[in-house]
Amino acid sequence: MQDEIRLIDIYKARQRLHGHILRTALVPSPSLSRHTGGSVHLKLDCRQITGSFKLRGATNAILQLDDEARRRGVIGVSTGNYGRALAHAAHQLGVRAVICMSRLVPSNKVEAIRALGADVRIIGSSQDEAELEVARLVAEEGLVRLPPFDHADVIAGQGTAGLEVLEELPAVDTVLVPLSGGGLLAGVALAMKSASPAIRVIGVSMEHGCAMHASLRAGKPVQVEEVATLADSLGGGIGLDNRYTFRMVQALVDDTMLVSEEEIAGAIRHAYDQEQLILEGSGAVGIAALLSGRIEAAGTTVVMASGANIDMALHRRLLCAGT
Repeated sequence: MQDEIRLIDIYKARQRLHGHILRTALVPSPSLSRHTGGSVHLKLDCRQITGSFKLRGATNAILQLDDEARRRGVIGVSTGNYGRALAHAAHQLGVRAVICMSRLVPSNKVEAIRALGADVRIIGSSQDEAELEVARLVAEEGLVRLPPFDHADVIAGQGTAGLEVLEELPAVDTVLVPLSGGGLLAGVALAMKSASPAIRVIGVSMEHGCAMHASLRAGKPVQVEEVATLADSLGGGIGLDNRYTFRMVQALVDDTMLVSEEEIAGAIRHAYDQEQLILEGSGAVGIAALLSGRIEAAGTTVVMASGANIDMALHRRLLCAGT
């Protein structure tokens, strides 16, 4: 992997991804615009082929592999959405995929990955524990490790979502991006800040268990306890040996903020009732941040609605709880 990710890498990723992923819609949100007094738009990567933005990075990473690496097969750790994306990309390109996940990953996401033909391994009760199985299989079977966020090609792929926003809405003032390991946030921030340093980029995550938020406060990568949350896709650590995303987020992102479980639930309900969208918790954190009133949204704001892969029984319960 290269040592630095540049804007040109995101442009090359976009060219490489043409025909493999969808260019997702950027739509105005009248309800959130009324609530904030600004102009709010939603970037609908929840409508990507696998239901989340993760397909951008996973596909770009596999497309960069040579024939010998594809023959060996790929492996990755996941909280669900990356595993589904990697499994889909591997299936499309005829590559073996092994996905390692913890017991915290919802069963609907596990089954969706199995349905794509991937070899699924459920290990431990955290992403860090599942990562140990990845290391073992890389050593024993020679599989190619493609991590879910801290990888140059993955970050460049995720950054293509930022390019799409800029092309359709060049006057954007603020972008709210879900934050976990920082692959999407780093890629989008690089695209935005390269266009204009004045664009405000804010990472949003859940109140408990956000490793990147804790690491930024500590000034170095740290471990946090992984707990159950409505924003399950935002769980997991960033790796104490983090190579890319920590320093990119530290250098490029204006701020990070956390939202509560109640606020995430309210945002999921708002997305359904007011936006006609089904969002998982991780995809709704930006909406939660706006509804909470803790982010000033004057001017033009884009919310990355990043994922739709919520268990529908849970979705129904959340809707009923709000009536």
